[in-house]
Amino acid sequence: MSEDKKDSKNCGGKSKAMLAYGVIQLGSTVVSAVALAAIAFGFCSVKKEAKFYNECVEEMKATGSPTADSVRFCNGG
Repeated sequence: MSEDKKDSKNCGGKSKAMLAYGVIQLGSTVVSAVALAAIAFGFCSVKKEAKFYNECVEEMKATGSPTADSVRFCNGG
């Protein structure tokens, strides 16, 4: 009986270490999820900008400009 009490007392440090490990791992998972969400929102803005750029090039080509001139105009040059 006294050996069982000894073993349970020695496990106290391991229990705290495992709890700390779990909390740290959960925290890192949350940070990763937030980072992936930020990246996804960044891609949405890139997609919108690409759409506007393509519309600009198509509009310039419709006026009779060559493709190279249309791209140069839409780039700001």
